[in-house]
Amino acid sequence: MGALHIFLFILISVTVTVTVKAHNITAILNQFPEYSEFNSYLSQTKLADEINSRQTITVLALPNSAMSAVVGKHPLSVIKNVLSLHVLLDYFDGTKLHKISDGTTLSTTLYQTTGNANGNVGSVNITDLKGGKVGFGSAIPNSPLASTYTKSVKQIQYNISVLEISAPIIAPGILAAPAPSGDFNITGALEKAGCKTFASLLIKSGVLKTYQTAIDKGLTIFAPNDEAFKAVKGIDLDKLSSADVVSLLQYHAVPSYTPIGTLKTKKDPISTLATNGASKYDLSASTEGDQVTLDTGVDSSRIASTVIDSTPFCIFTVDSILLPVELFGKAPSPAPGPAPETSPAPAPDASAPTPDASSPTPTMSPPAPPTSSPAGAPADGPAADSENSTAGKKKNAGNLNTPALLKALLTVSVSVIVSVYLS
Repeated sequence: MGALHIFLFILISVTVTVTVKAHNITAILNQFPEYSEFNSYLSQTKLADEINSRQTITVLALPNSAMSAVVGKHPLSVIKNVLSLHVLLDYFDGTKLHKISDGTTLSTTLYQTTGNANGNVGSVNITDLKGGKVGFGSAIPNSPLASTYTKSVKQIQYNISVLEISAPIIAPGILAAPAPSGDFNITGALEKAGCKTFASLLIKSGVLKTYQTAIDKGLTIFAPNDEAFKAVKGIDLDKLSSADVVSLLQYHAVPSYTPIGTLKTKKDPISTLATNGASKYDLSASTEGDQVTLDTGVDSSRIASTVIDSTPFCIFTVDSILLPVELFGKAPSPAPGPAPETSPAPAPDASAPTPDASSPTPTMSPPAPPTSSPAGAPADGPAADSENSTAGKKKNAGNLNTPALLKALLTVSVSVIVSVYLS
């Protein structure tokens, strides 16, 4: 029975893994015109990319009639902050809402990941109220539960849940946050984030002004931390010309608002401020789980943290300097390893006797009788060796081909499902 349980566990795990599908919040909400304005702003703020890049997430959708309190006269950066509070980094459906332990819980939201939230500002209070209602409000103490659960809209179990709530969740001070502009203190934010060397280079080279001019139309900065400058090996940045330093610093910025969620969905090369005609100066992004890595063609660098994410501007720290191919050449290919040494086969001994064709064939011994299981062995346990097994089969028993195993498991799962359905 133990082997059967293990098999069933593997079968279920494989089946669940194969059936998990990516979700698309824009496509989901397109089916419901009553959320068209909410859906539109998810796309404009690029929150849709972040939602689509995550699993185990809940979207608290606002009907069109409730969006006026959010949109009003507020800039896009403020709208994004408010809507970020409506994306919970956990899975809640109607059933789970009414089974909250102790009747209340705090749930982290996307706003907490932006670098703009202090304390519990980026969390939401969910409370099971009297009369079967569920209330939502800011996690800041004494904040009102001004919004209530209205209905379930769409669920992909344990992946994404879309629920309608009656009114927007507004955290204290969130509507008063100023939109970033050319007056934003970029160097001050960089220094506070541990990127003093990078900030100093921006000032000395004059590239800081380029960054400030680009903010209003959209800008994303990848700032190497101070440790990255200490760790660089084999490259002397002091030997770069002034023009090359400018190109290097411009290479660390993208002329568009490109938050983490958007980077996770990027498949094509990403242009930078240094991109100019034949001088590509582009980079690529890859994702593993929640980790985003930038590749320059020379080396790669991990995005370490978010300094600020406020539409249309964001700053991320990276743990390595981004080295463009145009300045430093492509990464060298690994040198081939030495060829394995082969020992010459020993020459046959001329003095050794050759077999005689007329020699009698040796007589084969009769097979040994099968051995019985030792006393005390479990009656339903697997036998130590099958009567028809061979040494070769035993040797290869633990060396199964993974695709073949997966195919076999899926075949069996279909057979089981069909059998149950027909029974």
